[in-house]
Amino acid sequence: MQVFKFGGASVKSADNIKNVTSILSKYKSSELLVVVSAINKTTNKLEELTKAYCTGERDPFELLAEVKSDHFTILQDLFEDPNHPAFDDINNSFVEIEWILEEEPQDSYDYLFDQIVSIGELVSSKILAAYCTHIGIPTQWVDARNYIQTDNTHREAQVNWELTEEKIRRDLPSILDHQVIVTQGFIGSTSENFTTTLGREGSDYSAAIFASCLNAEDITIWKDVPGVLNADPKWFEKTELIPELSYTDAIELTYYGATVIHPKTIKPLQNKKITLSVRSFLDPESPGTKIRTTNQTLPVPSFIFKVNQVFISILPRDFSFIVEDNLSHIFNLFHQHRIKVNMMHNSAISFSVAIDDTGKNIDTLLVELEKRYKVSVARGLELITIRYYNQQTIDRVLVNKEIIRELKDSYTCQMLVKNIDE
Repeated sequence: MQVFKFGGASVKSADNIKNVTSILSKYKSSELLVVVSAINKTTNKLEELTKAYCTGERDPFELLAEVKSDHFTILQDLFEDPNHPAFDDINNSFVEIEWILEEEPQDSYDYLFDQIVSIGELVSSKILAAYCTHIGIPTQWVDARNYIQTDNTHREAQVNWELTEEKIRRDLPSILDHQVIVTQGFIGSTSENFTTTLGREGSDYSAAIFASCLNAEDITIWKDVPGVLNADPKWFEKTELIPELSYTDAIELTYYGATVIHPKTIKPLQNKKITLSVRSFLDPESPGTKIRTTNQTLPVPSFIFKVNQVFISILPRDFSFIVEDNLSHIFNLFHQHRIKVNMMHNSAISFSVAIDDTGKNIDTLLVELEKRYKVSVARGLELITIRYYNQQTIDRVLVNKEIIRELKDSYTCQMLVKNIDE
């Protein structure tokens, strides 16, 4: 039994969807569950729509019309018959957003976000499932919200693993005996049947949940890159493919910000010893990268770059030690404002962190911190992480840069830097 996950870039056009189905056609005799993300950029557009609806700054119906146009263009390119049932099915999905927009916003932003943004995955998976059936691949569309059960923490829902596994094992194996299942990433449902989302880029995690609950032999994440590279090509002219990676190194790389795999994806697979492959949908014959139990360390140093970093230094006003009570209070504030710490360092009377510049929630965090601490802030910085570093690799990334803070252990070096010419 296998699980495939296709991201938004792989289904962004009719040609891309046809490419996906050509890959699936080679596996249609196997037990195969397919998880699909929203069509490229749709999540961002629906997030803009949600913001417009809640703030009144723009016309949300105008944004919805743009999203609908993107999807119906793909449908028209896939299906010659304008009366194909897929057209009504997709239109009815978008009606769910229209119903929300017709009322004044009363619920919380996070709740509304999940109800609106989740439609992206629902429509992309319906389009893919409809086209699979159209070309003769026995396919059943499945609503992931009927199976991935979560708490009610909207936008960052926590999975109820026991209930999720029970539902998946009860229904899906019998379907997989005869049909390919196409379902959604990123979304789940509460016990009250309210839609939730698992965090941005959470479709990888969804695929891992299904794979773990079904005891899959392996899972493949299909990307527009040849596999896991030792650096992002937008930062390095020359990158190297890593053919094999241990679960430990994969977890470390995702923790520090590597974007090729969602951070939560690895652990459920490691628990069941399920091999994760990262392969290119542009070159499906290429073997890509395998992540599994292995004693092999990374064959080359790996580089992770995070830009637009904010460095916050926190000092108790009474010069008390930074110990458990202060740390507990600080981390609770970060949690309340949904801010992830990318780097941290503490001394006896100070605590400092590097975080992504996520806008207004940082400003409100700073207001709360300043009630109890002296706070200094530096913006526009860059965080560089090197896994399996040496001095040569450090020197390579520090050209025209000044180190603001540096942390090292036996395997990993983190450097918060700013450009010297600034």
